[in-house]
Amino acid sequence: MSRFLFAPMPFTGHVNPGLPIARELVARGHDVRWYSTPRFRRAIEDIGARYVPFYYAMPLDEERLDEMFLRRPKSGGIAQLRWDIKNIFVDFWPGALRDLANEIEREPADVVVGDSAAAAPEALHARYDIAWAVYGISVLTMSSRDTAPFGLAMMPDTTPMGRLRNRVLTKLVDRVIFGAANKHNATLRRRLNLPPLGKSIMDFTRDADLYLQGSVAAFEYPRTDMPANVQFIGAPMPQVPENWTPPVWWSELDRHRVVLVTQGTINNDYDQLIRPAIRALSDQGVLVIVTTGSKPPSAIGIDPLPCNVIAERFVPYAALMPKVDLLVTNGGYGSIQMALAQGVPVVAIGKTEEKPEIANRVEWSGVGVGVKALVPTETQIRDAVQRVLNDVTYKARANAMRYEMADVDAAVRGAELLERLAGTESAACECCA
Repeated sequence: MSRFLFAPMPFTGHVNPGLPIARELVARGHDVRWYSTPRFRRAIEDIGARYVPFYYAMPLDEERLDEMFLRRPKSGGIAQLRWDIKNIFVDFWPGALRDLANEIEREPADVVVGDSAAAAPEALHARYDIAWAVYGISVLTMSSRDTAPFGLAMMPDTTPMGRLRNRVLTKLVDRVIFGAANKHNATLRRRLNLPPLGKSIMDFTRDADLYLQGSVAAFEYPRTDMPANVQFIGAPMPQVPENWTPPVWWSELDRHRVVLVTQGTINNDYDQLIRPAIRALSDQGVLVIVTTGSKPPSAIGIDPLPCNVIAERFVPYAALMPKVDLLVTNGGYGSIQMALAQGVPVVAIGKTEEKPEIANRVEWSGVGVGVKALVPTETQIRDAVQRVLNDVTYKARANAMRYEMADVDAAVRGAELLERLAGTESAACECCA
């Protein structure tokens, strides 16, 4: 038996991708602890892991970020991304490190597991030389000679001029856009007697012993300098809740082309997608399933809904996605991977956080269309939906990824790689060859 301590950022899109892997580790007889906020305690204990609470870490609440951080930019894009990295992600890790250090001194662990945005596990690794693994919760953020730096949402370019562009922009981004975050991170490391990171905060996961990317290589930009620790494991799929019963409208899914519209779990501004999508698709001959996440369907504010629209707070994707023809989302990376695992093409909408980067991968890989808008128009949504539904090449590319993902069980593969790491505490390129 090995001992695993999971410590991702306490956000839904950062926790959920790790739960199937942790569940598999528990099923294999390993001891799994999970450090998080009370919001996720039930989900953690439901998979058989032991919950470890926050004491010194900032009690982040994804539904209250704008309330907690009054100076946080509301415009999205680069301005919000650079602010979040410095003031949320960097400022979070010192308190989390103190908690994690106390936890492993109380009860040691063989491997600490974080998500690809969680810096505290890296700091724990640096201080105690504990094996450190990462699971990706979005596109790869680490720099490459073949790609523009993360955050600019530019397509890759491997030509000589393209690589020159990439090199110049990477230096510019590290020094200007993320310069304040890098300096702040370096200051915190000095105060806590940690060695210098030696690289941009956007590249910190290069040092992980193992990086589990929850997708397939065909969705990510190719890199001739791909770090050896990166392992593509397919999409970790959640299970259908045992107590879930299909709603009365479930049989309708087999009679129509189905478009799933979701803003993810925490985005409550329905003008950013749900309301314009309902209006755009009300006369398009499709059945529209809308999931509202943290608020009830009545919060949409359209009463009555068009006759072809069904709104629910939650429908398990593991049950719904096999019946869907198209996903329209400004949610995160995970929902798109779950769609592709079922061969469902995508319309990816969004301008905040890393959503433009995700939309670029959707377009580049050929599985759908990206719309880089904070508030898309009805015309933009309607045109994108019809473009994908009427062009079979998008479905064909999504199916190709489905077949590739079907070759591997992401939770099983992730657990196997973590077991090997726990047994050797060596680099992923050695233990996973």
